[in-house]
Amino acid sequence: MSVALELHDVRKSFGRTQIINGVNLTVGKSERHAIIGPNGAGKSTLFNLISGRFPLSSGSIVLDGQDITNSAPNDINRRGLARSFQITNIFAKMSVFENVRCALLWSSGHRYSFWHRMGFLSGVNERAQEIVERIGLARRRDRLAGVLSYAEQRALEIGITIAGGAEVILLDEPTAGMSHSETADAVELIRTVTQGKTLVMVEHDMGVIFGLADRISVLVYGKVLATGTPAQIRANPAVREAYLGAVAE
Repeated sequence: MSVALELHDVRKSFGRTQIINGVNLTVGKSERHAIIGPNGAGKSTLFNLISGRFPLSSGSIVLDGQDITNSAPNDINRRGLARSFQITNIFAKMSVFENVRCALLWSSGHRYSFWHRMGFLSGVNERAQEIVERIGLARRRDRLAGVLSYAEQRALEIGITIAGGAEVILLDEPTAGMSHSETADAVELIRTVTQGKTLVMVEHDMGVIFGLADRISVLVYGKVLATGTPAQIRANPAVREAYLGAVAE
């Protein structure tokens, strides 16, 4: 298996409180890997460590063969990893198109400039339009992001996440707060936009997890309790006792 992301004995403490307690994890290229666990297990903290928002207390993280341990988030992004957040992270007073275009500009090293007209960046504009269409928001292209529905805002955030062309995508609870039909649409969107890429996802909806993931890692008290295929995780007695319970029945 070609490896996209490796975590070696990753640990994170806040003062005397240890949140991540020796996580070892290997994610293959083009794999869809889900991380599940009860509230307080450390899932979002683990994402923050991988994406560079938090420094590690010890251990190492390797992205596509390069050590990214404690690298800055923008450096990690430029090396091919992008993430979304639990809370929608968009520019509410900019249009859908402008949100995606900004993500493209930043990922390619451009910065805001008052003396350059963005309309002249035809390649960026074309790519932004392609992404807007891929995430199903072509009809909302010129709408302010702040007036979109919640599900549409989450779709836009996924578009922003993939805009830089990262090969490893981290999605933090992408369907949280959605209705059943909205969740189904989001799953299809995620399946489409991550085709051929490596996806690492934190999600509480077991229907989403078992429908999307190639492999699942169960995080409990900051440690990986088990890793396996959806069928293996369903059948694991320790996982059933610690987390899944009736969901696995």
